[in-house]
Amino acid sequence: MSLRIYNTLTRAVEVFVPIEPGHVRMYVCGMTIYDLCHIGHARMMMAFDIVQRWLKASGYRVTYVRNITDIEDKIIKRALERGISIRELTDEMIAAMHRDIGALGVERPTHEPRATEYVGQMLDLIGLLERKGLAYQASNGDVNYAVRKFEGYGKLSRRNLDDLRAGERVAVDEGKLDPLDFVLWKAAKADEPADAKYDGAYGPGRPGWHIECSAMSCAVLGETFDIHGGGMDLQFPHHENEIAQSEGALGKPFVRYWLHNGFLNVDNEKMSKSLGNFFTIQDVLKSYDGETVRFFMLRTHYRSPINYSDAALDDARQALLRLYTALDGVEAAAVEVDWAQGHAAAFKAAMDEDFNAPAALAVLFDLASSLNRSRSPEEAGLLKALGATLGVLQQVPRAYLQAGNSLDEAAIQAQIDARAAAKAARNFAEADRIRADLLAQGIVLQDSPAGTSWMKA
Repeated sequence: MSLRIYNTLTRAVEVFVPIEPGHVRMYVCGMTIYDLCHIGHARMMMAFDIVQRWLKASGYRVTYVRNITDIEDKIIKRALERGISIRELTDEMIAAMHRDIGALGVERPTHEPRATEYVGQMLDLIGLLERKGLAYQASNGDVNYAVRKFEGYGKLSRRNLDDLRAGERVAVDEGKLDPLDFVLWKAAKADEPADAKYDGAYGPGRPGWHIECSAMSCAVLGETFDIHGGGMDLQFPHHENEIAQSEGALGKPFVRYWLHNGFLNVDNEKMSKSLGNFFTIQDVLKSYDGETVRFFMLRTHYRSPINYSDAALDDARQALLRLYTALDGVEAAAVEVDWAQGHAAAFKAAMDEDFNAPAALAVLFDLASSLNRSRSPEEAGLLKALGATLGVLQQVPRAYLQAGNSLDEAAIQAQIDARAAAKAARNFAEADRIRADLLAQGIVLQDSPAGTSWMKA
């Protein structure tokens, strides 16, 4: 019970106690999959990848669910623009997402439900809400949630219904009893494609976004589960509406701990497609390797905003190189981590305090400094083992240090040999020229008593 988590619901750091001893059930709102994922999306998926990794490292069995929204207005619009089916579009974008976040070391969740596979459960939940007087069908065919009939609405986001002005967050649609009511089932429109329509008790249509997560989380994790996560922008209205739907229908607490990650910003403004200030993961990976991008994100606490810049990524790359340089040339021993001792205990203390990855990284640098002095296989093994819980330092050090060079290894070695010959002939000007020439090509030479090695700058 040493793990403490900041719970958005209570606005406090609390000792984490799962409902079922030894088993954590966690749901995270995933992607609306109509386009390539940008680096801001990666921030969210990285944040909860670290959460589930540390829970596993702490000895828990983790059932991790991250959904996919594969039916929505933007998806329908994009499929029509491209002249393909909704399924063709979403299959293509899901494959791209898996490829892109896989390059960042983000592990697959235990379950990745698609909304279109749970329409039946969504209709069942809507029917239950209607029978309890919390939902009604409007004159335009939509089924809406009656927000003011749910006592406690606003408890997550700390918003007062009377302070919410009509039109600020929710459009006033035809047939709504209250402008704050939100849609559970969207009646089909005549000009929508056939694959955007589902049959149900309320006529042809499709589910609203909010009901999707309530239905999928309940179906896979149960009516009450441990952790629900997502970006901080989802607190209201999405997560607030999930609580209203789930607790209103089932009459029991929905989630024990709510976790929200901070934004990834560009020039201190949230990265988003609507603002046009985004970089796709694929674009970023053209300039930086996946582990560098991952390390860049680990250096900021998951609840804090990150400001994206090439300079910050360059700095992350250099920091990661320092760790790999410490590991280079030492055969890491297989170690069983003793979490009660030394660096491991300090690392655990950091991660147990609301998944404080930046503080845990500081422990890795302390350990690397010690390794530079000791060249101990046991310390190298511990550094790799601790790094593994964050998804870093698992590559062969020399291979990582030399990755991405434009010359082949034989050509680099030939220049290193030529430099050694020049130094032996006391032609230091030529030796310096070779070093400078290699540096201009992004190759850094490292001299030691054992000889000269190289790494990519």
